[in-house]
Amino acid sequence: MNGDANVKRDDIVVIGGGWAGLAAATELAAHGRQPVLLETARHLGGRAHSRRVGSRVLNNGQHLLLGAHRSVLTLLQTLGIPEAQVLKRVPLGLLLKSTLGAEIKLQTRMLPAPLHLLWALATMNGLGPQARLAALQLLLRARRQRFDVRPDVALGYYLRQCRQPADTTRALWQPLCQAALATPIEHASTRLFLHVLRDVFFGRRTQSDLLIPIQPLVDCVPRPAMEFIEARNGSVRVGTHAQAIQVGTDGAVSAVQLRGGQLLPARHVILATAPDAAAKLLREHDATAALAQQLERIDLNPVCTLFLEYPPTVTLPQSLVGVLDGTVQWLVDHGQVDGKRGLITAVIAGPGAHTHLSNEALTALMLEDLARLYPEWPAAQATHLVREKRATLAATPELEALRPKPNTGIKGLWLAGDYTAAGFPSSLDAAVRSGILSARRVLRDEAAPGKLFKNPVL
Repeated sequence: MNGDANVKRDDIVVIGGGWAGLAAATELAAHGRQPVLLETARHLGGRAHSRRVGSRVLNNGQHLLLGAHRSVLTLLQTLGIPEAQVLKRVPLGLLLKSTLGAEIKLQTRMLPAPLHLLWALATMNGLGPQARLAALQLLLRARRQRFDVRPDVALGYYLRQCRQPADTTRALWQPLCQAALATPIEHASTRLFLHVLRDVFFGRRTQSDLLIPIQPLVDCVPRPAMEFIEARNGSVRVGTHAQAIQVGTDGAVSAVQLRGGQLLPARHVILATAPDAAAKLLREHDATAALAQQLERIDLNPVCTLFLEYPPTVTLPQSLVGVLDGTVQWLVDHGQVDGKRGLITAVIAGPGAHTHLSNEALTALMLEDLARLYPEWPAAQATHLVREKRATLAATPELEALRPKPNTGIKGLWLAGDYTAAGFPSSLDAAVRSGILSARRVLRDEAAPGKLFKNPVL
């Protein structure tokens, strides 16, 4: 990683080496700038990174993308990475198994959107005709409402107001809410959930495809982005803590102070950290003290991921299986995704009683779910539990009022991250989109009058 202080840089500093910061620095480098990216940790990727466990490199969670996530695909294009090199595209097909023995299956067809979804719901196995009709009626109502509700309300309340049967909520809306918002349905934002339905099911058919990483996350974006930035004379510095942002008497950013006192001159700073870390840097300035208090009120939810190693013969009916009536919510078969036969990932997204359990107790509870689902499987040969306590935004109705715009009130200081105002749930795509858009604001601010710059659609 390039830390040569003698190389001339543009005075543009990106604080935070997660996907938002990497996207911002990549966008700047693609337009001829030479940003300095600072990351406190010893690795890049933020809340979506990889770690070595024994002989395997495992991600810190089972991160999934959708075909609707155009910002990540735009970033891969900028980095020169073919989608198929790092992601496996799987047409949407939901298989939901209950620990009590029931099974529900939804499969889309090669039809234009939204007909592919309407067909899938009309022919959904495991739900009665009244439950399927209610789901179709909800989607049509959401479309008439332009996928918005004002004021925003909890999704559970909204579904009851729309007379959704308990079976429809349990078998369809609740699993989708867990996957998209990682927030319990009784607390989740209806507006954000409807935005997911709009983007996934009412855009192009391919927008509902699942995009599953087939490489360690570090090789999907963090490492290629670092190489891209440094190849264009930018700098990526890990293990470097930004202690303060200095503002001149003119009210504009002037420098970033590092731990130890070193100053990096800066005309622009993109603050691409988690909201609590951003608040620490913002609260020192009168112009952003209120913004800091706002960010401190943003809650993040946990995600627990259990990696299980079985004999190579162990496999799921399809690459992704949802779980009903259990602690586990989703299972992923890596043998069908990236060729790692026998590696199964079990995921719990969001808060719950499980968060108070020890690692040993939680692992045992998840294994009990798997034993009820697939009693014919042998015992797992090895397990590794990853617990991210602050993995994703708590997507409640109150969240949108707390999400800030990229501008901060200090000239030259911008925010980036999945927590910024975008109308999208917390995701890798929301993080990347915010990073690219903040970088473009810097570019517009720096551009000579009348000068245009490359501006691909997100």
